[in-house]
Amino acid sequence: MARQLEELIETPEVAPPPDVGEAPYLNRELSLLDFQERVLALAEDTKLPLLERAKFLAIFASNVDEFLQVRVAGLKDQVAADISTPSPDGMTPVQQLAAIRERLTGLVERHAKAFVDSVAPALADAGIRLSDLGSLDDDDKKHVDEVFDDVFPVLTPLAVDPGHPFPYISNLSLNLAVMVRDPVTGERRFARVKVPPLLPRFVVMPDGEQFVPLEQVIAAHLGSLFPGMEIESHDAFRVTRNSDLAVPADDAEEADDLLAAVEMELRQRRFGQAVRLEVEARMPDEIRRLLQRELELEPDDVYAVEGPLGLDGLWALYDLDRPDLKDEPWHAVTPPELDPGDDDKPDVFGALRTGDILVHHPYDSFTTTVEAFVRQAAADPRVLAIKQTLYRTSGDSPIVKSLIRAAERGKQVAALVELKARFDEQANIAWARALEEAGVHVVYGLVGFKTHSKALLVVRQEEDGIRRYCHVGTGNYNPRTARMYEDLGLLSCDDELGSDLTDLFNFLTGYSRQHEYRRLLLAPTQLRARIVSMIDGQHGGDGGGGGRPPGRIRIKVNSLVDPTVIDALYRASAAGVHVDLIVRGMCCLKPGVPGLSENIRVRSIVGRYLEHSRIFAFGDGDSRPVRYLIGSADLMPRNLDKRIEVLVPVEDPALRDRLREVLDIASSDDALAWELGPDGRWAKVATTDGVDCQAVLQRKALERARRRHGADADR
Repeated sequence: MARQLEELIETPEVAPPPDVGEAPYLNRELSLLDFQERVLALAEDTKLPLLERAKFLAIFASNVDEFLQVRVAGLKDQVAADISTPSPDGMTPVQQLAAIRERLTGLVERHAKAFVDSVAPALADAGIRLSDLGSLDDDDKKHVDEVFDDVFPVLTPLAVDPGHPFPYISNLSLNLAVMVRDPVTGERRFARVKVPPLLPRFVVMPDGEQFVPLEQVIAAHLGSLFPGMEIESHDAFRVTRNSDLAVPADDAEEADDLLAAVEMELRQRRFGQAVRLEVEARMPDEIRRLLQRELELEPDDVYAVEGPLGLDGLWALYDLDRPDLKDEPWHAVTPPELDPGDDDKPDVFGALRTGDILVHHPYDSFTTTVEAFVRQAAADPRVLAIKQTLYRTSGDSPIVKSLIRAAERGKQVAALVELKARFDEQANIAWARALEEAGVHVVYGLVGFKTHSKALLVVRQEEDGIRRYCHVGTGNYNPRTARMYEDLGLLSCDDELGSDLTDLFNFLTGYSRQHEYRRLLLAPTQLRARIVSMIDGQHGGDGGGGGRPPGRIRIKVNSLVDPTVIDALYRASAAGVHVDLIVRGMCCLKPGVPGLSENIRVRSIVGRYLEHSRIFAFGDGDSRPVRYLIGSADLMPRNLDKRIEVLVPVEDPALRDRLREVLDIASSDDALAWELGPDGRWAKVATTDGVDCQAVLQRKALERARRRHGADADR
């Protein structure tokens, strides 16, 4: 199947970008660190609610962990393999690692400083004190002793001596490096104590307002772990390992199935090569060198931190019941078309027979839209089949439970579960097995490709024959992230779209050379070529000498990295096309460069919600009608070459107006927006009108819901 797919790929003709005397692309790894800096800026923003700042500190910490586990690990693998091929921006792997080290060192220092000097003191002023043991009173110290009594049986001190080799340090675990001395012989030994990862990162004092890091609780009782020994020093450290999951095609083909190959790779992941060592800044050089040597790391792989390690644990503080220190909660609304009014349940099928529906999460409720769609399909006796792709979902997914109930009721249910969704592999394996046990036809994706598309098809028997109901989205079928990620979805019972999704699922689950689709654009077979064609179509003229003026391009994605697409955008700019790009994360295009990209503007929205939707708009509305598409694909080589991605055109004029409105509001934001300059630097948009696009979209969702309720009251 993988070979068949590769044979179908359309490759656009590539024209080189204009020669401007330097590499026309920005480095993708440094661009990703630029995004992490924009996240960190939210944690540093004293205007934000305090626990929201703590949340962004945790997000930054988690993002950097993933960056090192995947991106830095990949570069290290290239260096180990003596690969010196430069990336499109001209940097070799060695040069990239050096630049990453320089950049990341400064960000790590800012991250620690934001917590120690700003967030922690402000939390204390608000009654949430992150205390050390020395500041506790006798009652609190007694409580700490009781906590340690519960922790003690879980701890396993591991000494290093001729009979005990250096222990394996698991990925992202928090540890204590302890130096002990025998008072009788004077002999000194190094020992490692792992902080149990299943226990809360912070110990709560009885008053509910003081928190002590768990490693300090353990450190204060090391005498119980090493009785009769003198404790010379104890310092926290943390190791990050290569955790990228790579299942070679040959391995998957030789394994009984893809599931077995992924499970095997997951078992091996925990033994990945170390790529970073984090240590407390006070750690003695002797211990630091020992850890570096035993973990086979270079000095540049060691990061000394002035503050607590593992600040992703701040999520525990964010869970506190302190609404006064958080954003005002947002209660997602039900779109007017799906609001049941006085009825108990919405009729999604009936609503779709009157027209397509665009849902915009988290402003529109995921529960009363997508989940309601699947739930109704599972219960409806007229529904014959449900087919769905599942890339990431939650541990208690209502959608997966609905699929299981549908299968138990005798419906044909097919689920394509992507086992290679990074860091969600284990959860997806568990869901896949639960689905199989219920009788769902489970497919594990295509060898060599990730199925990243978000597609759902329901086949229903109706009075006039078979009708197909569809959902194509930009985000995962995950109710938890649907409350935090900004995403779009199209619900429809359009015949051509239903036929396309039927063909798509037959292609994914069966054996097919399907290439052309009526409405859908599919990666990897055609998407890059079609996007380049739509970009080129905005140049002046109409291909026949008609002399139309240049058009307009507006694109909103998570990442823009693909050189072929970037070159097409450069050509469009040179042809006078106005290009507005909203790129949340990585952007390798250089905007505003004379002779290259004068007509291109790039901005990034970073705020309360993770901007995750992908919108493509081609046309100016005057000389060319605007064509709108939404879907799962970012403009990266991995998405366009190695993933099954789907874009769907939005045809309904009212829904196109909604998409135009989303782009307009994002383009006018001056509260959350950053702009990319010709020099590759991001700058915060100067606040003038104070337009927060996410707050505006919340108001728009409420206005739509109120108009429906007002119309119902008038009737």
